[in-house]
Order: sequence, then C-alpha cells, then structure tokens
Amino acid sequence: MVANQTNATHPHAATELCEEGGRLYANALRTGRIARADVEPAPCLMELALLHPDPDDANWLRPVPPSVALAQRLNAIEREITERRRMSIELADAFEPFMALSAQVTASTHSITVLEGLDRINAALDLAIAQCRHEMLTVQPSARHPERRLIEGLERDKPLIERGVRIRTLYQHTARHSPERLAYVDQFADGKAEYRTIDELVERLIICDEAVAFIPIRDDRQVALELRHPGLVRYLIKVFEFMWGRAVPLSAGAPYETAPDGITEIQHSIAKLLVEGHVDEAIARRLGMNVRTCRAHIAKLATALGSGSRAQLGYLIAQSGILEQDH
Repeated sequence: MVANQTNATHPHAATELCEEGGRLYANALRTGRIARADVEPAPCLMELALLHPDPDDANWLRPVPPSVALAQRLNAIEREITERRRMSIELADAFEPFMALSAQVTASTHSITVLEGLDRINAALDLAIAQCRHEMLTVQPSARHPERRLIEGLERDKPLIERGVRIRTLYQHTARHSPERLAYVDQFADGKAEYRTIDELVERLIICDEAVAFIPIRDDRQVALELRHPGLVRYLIKVFEFMWGRAVPLSAGAPYETAPDGITEIQHSIAKLLVEGHVDEAIARRLGMNVRTCRAHIAKLATALGSGSRAQLGYLIAQSGILEQDH
C-alpha cells in the first residue's frame, strides 16, 4: 500500500528527481545531514538511495555523495546489460542459420524499405548494427531519455566499441546539462566514440558503414525508412559531416559562453528563430529544451537588448545586427 501511494505521489522514473526531492537533497548536501521527518514529503530520496540513516542518531539522515549515488545506478545498469548481452548471443545463435537466406532476400528487395512499428524498426536496427564493422554515425536530437533508453544505448554501443567500430554522435547543446547523458558518455571515455553538440538538429539519423541509413518519417517515430540506396546514403553522410564540422566537441567545455555583445550563443540561436516568426514551443522543440528554459533565455535576451515587449524584442534584434555577426 505504501509503495502504491509513493508511486501515485512521485510518478517519476529513477533517472529523475522531483522538485521537492531535489531541494531537500541539495539542503542535505549543504548541511551534512537532514531530519528524517523533513524528508517525508519526498520518499523518493530513500528509494533512490540518496540518503542513509545517521549511525549516531536514528532521527537524522545523511546524504550519499552524488558521485557515489550515480555509480550505484550505473552498476545496476551494467549488470542488466551483461544479462541482456547473454540473451542477445543466444538469439544470434538461434537465427544464424537464417542469415544467409536473409541476405539473399535483402539483395533482391527495394533499396528503400518502410518499417512500421517499433518492433520492426528495432529489429532492422539491431541487424544493421550487428553487421556494422567500421563506423556508425548517429544524430540524436536532445530529449529526456528514460533509463530504459539509456540501457538500450549501452547495449548497442558497447559491443560495437569492443569489436573496433568507430562511433560518432551528434547531440544538441542542451545535452550538456543532462547528468544521465553525461554519465552515459563517460562510459566510453577511453573508447573509439566521439561526441559533439550543436545548437539545432532536425531529426534522428543512424548510418552504418556507408551502407544503410535509418530516418523516422513520423513525429511519433512509429514509422521509419531503411535506406540502402548508395546515393541516398552518401548524401546523408555529407549532411552529417556538414553538421559535424560545425559542432563542438563535448569535452571542449560549454558553448554557452557570453560573447562581447553580452549575448550567449544559445540566445543568438533563439534570436534567429524569433525573427523568423517561430513561437516559444517551436523554438524549444528545435533547440532541444523545455519551453520554460526557452522563455528564460528569451527574457535574458530581452533584458540584454532593453526590450519591454515581445513585439519590440523582434525589432531590436533586427536593429542590433547581432544576427549578422559570426558566433
């Protein structure tokens, strides 16, 4: 009964933390401990093992350091990955006799295949990734990824790295502020994976060995295209390289530094979209951030330009010349 009440009150996943829980955890880190009664509104702190009983006083709790809590979560993910990898090997052995037949069928089919439903999309991705031998290119627009998606990513990328495949991934700048995403990237710090960020991405893209590419064709990602036409794949690789050359290495520090004009790079990106007539929701979606964060940046931009209204802000952006500068 208690568990059901907790889930109803705190429905967030293990990779998230509610506002009250975040406030109490930060307070516990600052003071070194917190009264047990004070954390009753946020039972998720104990569920996520962010607090533990004070050995000297049962009425108090002490905070677990963030680095330790994160490592504990990743260890659990690693164990699940090991088990799933064992299952994937068994499945691969079961289907190995049919691979030659599948290759013959694939060779005789169209170079553009419509994949409907997540099961079929994932099956096609798994096959392409299993056959990848040299390089995989991915474009991943920023979004909050549940723990399950991160586990799937680790399951996909680790075997590739282990057999010497190079991985290059593009995220949006907002990924730099995601602890889950940064922890995921740290798993490959010593491997052949490279990560860069850019302000705006159009849609997800996966390319394996210059042979096959996958793109979604519906917003709900329930339908995708598998592209094996050499001309199309080469074109998408050129698109990827174009964005890659303009992206910032994830290890190079935040690209949000304030320019001499007092406006950050992300605010320049927002200013450009504002002048083009996009509403807040569309800007947030294109730049991979939530609407509240987008509006906070717009408010800072208005302050920097001395704007008193939304209409005046567009005029001041155009008059300031900031969009003509190279950022």
